[in-house]
Amino acid sequence: MGGRRGDWSKLDETDVRVRPGKSTRPRSKRRPEHADAVTAMVVGKDRGRWTCAVDRDPDHLVIAMRARELGRTSVVVGDAVDLVGDTSGKPDTLARIVRVSERASVLRRTADDTDPFERVVVANAEQLLIVCALADPPPRTGFIDRCLVAAFSGGLKPVLCLTKADLADPAELLAAYAELDLPVVISRHDEDPLDIHDRLHNRVSALVGHSGVGKSTLVNRLVPNAARAIGVVSAVGKGRHTSTTAVALPLPDGGWVVDTPGIRSFGLAHVEPNDIVAAFEEFVAPAEECPSGCGHLGGAEDPDCVLDSVVEAGEASVGRLTSLRRLLASKAGADEHPA
Repeated sequence: MGGRRGDWSKLDETDVRVRPGKSTRPRSKRRPEHADAVTAMVVGKDRGRWTCAVDRDPDHLVIAMRARELGRTSVVVGDAVDLVGDTSGKPDTLARIVRVSERASVLRRTADDTDPFERVVVANAEQLLIVCALADPPPRTGFIDRCLVAAFSGGLKPVLCLTKADLADPAELLAAYAELDLPVVISRHDEDPLDIHDRLHNRVSALVGHSGVGKSTLVNRLVPNAARAIGVVSAVGKGRHTSTTAVALPLPDGGWVVDTPGIRSFGLAHVEPNDIVAAFEEFVAPAEECPSGCGHLGGAEDPDCVLDSVVEAGEASVGRLTSLRRLLASKAGADEHPA
């Protein structure tokens, strides 16, 4: 054998071993199952790192990064995720997010009504508290309407939260939304917000409102240690304040409040008219009989809209159709008091 190896003229194919290069090796499409992953809720995000509450336990916070196999999968506050790696939550440890569960609801917005890029602000919130001051600043119905549209289209239950009731009577504003049958909670600076606390108990609730309406004050009253909790989440990065991002805060008696940053506009470019109609049960089936592309506004804009016939037949009230069309006009950017 040794002589044969030395004589190259006597070699045959059995003496040659061909090792495939890396580029020709078949790649497996299988991904790790991560059977040992733990579930958690995302409660904060900062600079490519997410703070997650394991099993929704506010005392078990873990810092995590997005696993490579997730690619550019969106991960936002409220998402239910699976974590692997070091999930102890000890200082200087880092876990990996390997799965993001399907979202039950989403609060989305665009920068304006012409922006095609939608942003998911919060995932999996059960309800949206639309925080509006009754005075200083005065209420803006255009903003309320747009938030209602976002809630209806995203699968959240809208709740109208009126602050500063010690400065103005809420009756006039409430009358404008009477036909929508919205839950309403009211707060004033000289009383504890007990009704609001009851509404939030054991639920995941997102709060949205303009700067100055008292949203931060309300959050601080609902979550006495809110400043400390926000500080823990913001420590994910380098101490940057989290007023520009959403953060989920645990309520003392159960539940979570997702505090969103004060916003100047609420774009609805991602919303279709039928997304809004879906919140008005009596108009859903008739809307399917409308011409293609109908915006359901009636009048000169949509002269062949079928929804008027529903009112004429006595199957819906004029007020309900008026409320629906006001929301549709808000989505179309034709609201009287723009956000």
